[in-house]
Amino acid sequence: MSPDKPKLKEYAGGWITEREGTAIPGFLKLAYIVIVAGCGAYFFMYMNGEVNHPDRGPLVRALNAATEASGTLMYAIAALILIYGIIVVAFALRKHN
Repeated sequence: MSPDKPKLKEYAGGWITEREGTAIPGFLKLAYIVIVAGCGAYFFMYMNGEVNHPDRGPLVRALNAATEASGTLMYAIAALILIYGIIVVAFALRKHN
């Protein structure tokens, strides 16, 4: 009797291998959602810099007033973060063959 070799699937030129048909673990699916949400929250909190910091806040507000940051650009970047997050989470949660 010869043992059956498991079918291995390689990614990134052999740096990552997995058995074919292996499902993504639930904690990893949750990690994708938490990481995307954390990145989006961080971006919205610090979109204009750390303006509420006790030491650096006045300097950041003065720099923002002098340079006039583009709110439209920041919201466009936030929309890209949201779209990317939706794609990553949808990829993680879909059923793989």
